[in-house]
Amino acid sequence: MTDIPTQKQGREPALFLIHLLTASGAPIALIALLAGSRGEWGGMFAWLGLALVVDGVDGPLARRFNIAERLPRWSGASLDFVIDYATYVFLPAFALAASGMLSEPWNWVCGGLVVFTGALYFADSGMKTLDGAFKGFPAGWNMVIFGLMVLSPSEGFTIGFVLVCCVMSFVPVKFTHPVRVRRWRPLTLLVTAVWFAFAAMAVMGNMTLSDTGEMVLALSSLYLLGVSALQQALDRFF
Repeated sequence: MTDIPTQKQGREPALFLIHLLTASGAPIALIALLAGSRGEWGGMFAWLGLALVVDGVDGPLARRFNIAERLPRWSGASLDFVIDYATYVFLPAFALAASGMLSEPWNWVCGGLVVFTGALYFADSGMKTLDGAFKGFPAGWNMVIFGLMVLSPSEGFTIGFVLVCCVMSFVPVKFTHPVRVRRWRPLTLLVTAVWFAFAAMAVMGNMTLSDTGEMVLALSSLYLLGVSALQQALDRFF
């Protein structure tokens, strides 16, 4: 007697498309690297922005269709970590080290610290808190290095900021996830949208913005970096 496949089993091959979507971040990362190797930093961060969009879509899809149980052979979490390390950590560190933002040997020191602390952070099984935030700086170097490149602060400020973020990776201070953290989520999503809008303007303007644009990008960056820490402080002291 021939077994009749269930509806669930019949849908599983199509569900593998979600893993393919996640894996598409790998060739996107390669194209970003090729752009960066030519000194096309705006192009590189445009591709990293596309990778960020893919990363924002594949996770909710995987949870919606319960991929972990329905396709147990393939670890979406492991695949996601591989792609995220390349796009969130390694390529931004490459930009920091190779773009001329820092002189030698600081470019090698800071770039090396970014990839080193980022690797350790990605190995931390306790990186996420119960409310959906991240514990410690979540190795979001794609946004940090992009912001530093556009805003063009002094070399001393850039070095100091990078070192602070590296240290903050291991400090029990919360950093927001714009979608998963429900507290102040409408405001956080609005600020995130503003950040992306001005980031897109910077990319189209060859990594430059007007004075007003720089101020908006800086303020929105500070909000995204500090909002969960502020909430944590309010809960503790009030």
